[in-house]
Amino acid sequence: MATKEEISNIEDLELIEKVNNGDRTALSQLIDKHYAYIYNISLKFFNNEQDAEDAAQEVTIKLVTSISSFKPEKARFKTWLYRIVFNHFLKAKKSGPEKVVVNGFDTFFGIIDGVEDRALTPQEEQDYDALIEEVRITCMAGMLMCLDREQRMVYILGELFEIDHQTGAEIFDVTPANFRKKLSRVRKDLYNWMNRKCGLVNKDNPCRCPKKTKGFVDRGFVNPDKLKWNSDFRKRIVDLSEAESQNMQNEYEKMYTDLYKAHPFKETKGKSDAVISTIWRNKNFTETFGLNKED
Repeated sequence: MATKEEISNIEDLELIEKVNNGDRTALSQLIDKHYAYIYNISLKFFNNEQDAEDAAQEVTIKLVTSISSFKPEKARFKTWLYRIVFNHFLKAKKSGPEKVVVNGFDTFFGIIDGVEDRALTPQEEQDYDALIEEVRITCMAGMLMCLDREQRMVYILGELFEIDHQTGAEIFDVTPANFRKKLSRVRKDLYNWMNRKCGLVNKDNPCRCPKKTKGFVDRGFVNPDKLKWNSDFRKRIVDLSEAESQNMQNEYEKMYTDLYKAHPFKETKGKSDAVISTIWRNKNFTETFGLNKED
């Protein structure tokens, strides 16, 4: 019986064949199918909505302009696409959050330690439930910025979206064993710092999300009127990760992973529609790539 990924790849290949025959509807379907993954990886990678949208749109254009060079006998379409994402993101200009944590975890946790602790009443904890969750995700997203770009991408793809090690090896142009080593090292770096500083995983650490909530709002790290993470989603990353089950021997390590995989997977329907619409409005573009059929 074919796996979900094999079925998905067959669907991709059928759409690509139609695209190469000039079917613009098939291209819209292909973009719409993968854009949410591209955008959510981008948002995790850059931790800035505008930079994430720009990078996702640029990758989508690269996808369209390069699709005729895709060789299905060499890689699954998703692997090929992720390689484009990886290479593009590595070369992109630094986002604002990356510039802030120039000295990595030391800088980041110095900022967090500088945010005043302000206790919430039990009623406030209930009223601020969404805000507290936003603070938690904002803080954890900031930790990812402390990793270098390759480490960050390895973690996002290998740990959060659970690509298999063979696919990871193909994306990063290493052996499967080396990909496992890269993923192991980044886990160790991230989790060691979380264990030293984060109250979510080590109760001996004084830092608590509810106590930091008012301070995060005052500093402008979180906007109560426009939540960056805890809005516009129906699913979480764990619902969409590539592996159908997770069998980790070390339950302690799994705790860290689950904290990140509980983050929202953002809806992108309006964003992907805008990208597709932009492509169709450019007549030179559609004529060059033979995208003339409406259906």
